[in-house]
Amino acid sequence: MMRQKLILTAFFLCNIFSAIAQDTIPKEILLWPNGAPGSEGKTGSENVRITDQGDHVITNIHKPSVTPYFPAADKNTGTALIVIPGGGHSELWITHEGYNPAKWFADHGITTFVLKYRLAKEKKSTYTIDKDELADLQQAIKLVWSRAKEWHIDTTKIGVMGFSAGGELAALSAMHISPVNPNAPGIIEQQSDRPNFQVLMYPGNISRFEVSKNSPPVFIAAGNNDRPDISEGVAQLYLKYKQANIPAELHIYAKVGHGFGIRPSNAGAVTLWPQEVMLWLTDIGILK
Repeated sequence: MMRQKLILTAFFLCNIFSAIAQDTIPKEILLWPNGAPGSEGKTGSENVRITDQGDHVITNIHKPSVTPYFPAADKNTGTALIVIPGGGHSELWITHEGYNPAKWFADHGITTFVLKYRLAKEKKSTYTIDKDELADLQQAIKLVWSRAKEWHIDTTKIGVMGFSAGGELAALSAMHISPVNPNAPGIIEQQSDRPNFQVLMYPGNISRFEVSKNSPPVFIAAGNNDRPDISEGVAQLYLKYKQANIPAELHIYAKVGHGFGIRPSNAGAVTLWPQEVMLWLTDIGILK
């Protein structure tokens, strides 16, 4: 009975967030106000299409940014989460894998930032995943570090959450950590870009993920009906973390495919994944 109530509650909240998200999107913060390195001379406007399900899908991104969602002061846990939508590196599905999760976690005390990053596999793109897309995420992490005091964030509790292609980026950020340079010319550039934890939602290109003894704790989730490189790959990835003695948790949802995010059409156990992330964050000591 309790599980049924939780599922109904999650479904009800999902409908609210989908309806509200597009009307209450906060103002974006540019990661590089004077232009992103590698985007010089690119002035084209972003393109947005809306699917039949109401998802906003964005392409032609040349000014990477984060959109912040702040929790109520009395709910703020001091934890921050950078949310990275997917879209095969050719577009961003920014509603069910960006704004909706950000709103949910902000309502539960976590300061969230939806990352809008440049796209390496968009037609005629000059960007790459490991250089430009990863740089956008690393800059976002540094931005949050640089304003942590202002935003009431604990710098030991800054994590990343990526969906599909965004999951690949999240994992890359945990693999490729830049040395802190206190003498860098800007305040943002002087900060750390290491995430303290990672949430990988049906991540792509799992075979290239590397795990070390210094990897951040990880929460992994996917659908059983996803394509084999993901539905089977996440199990193999979990074993890599276990063998490295890194705190890891894995959820594979029955009769669920790719790209579930937070949608009004979701039903069953998969609707509870946000709550399970919160419980996991409690278990590893991020939340109290």
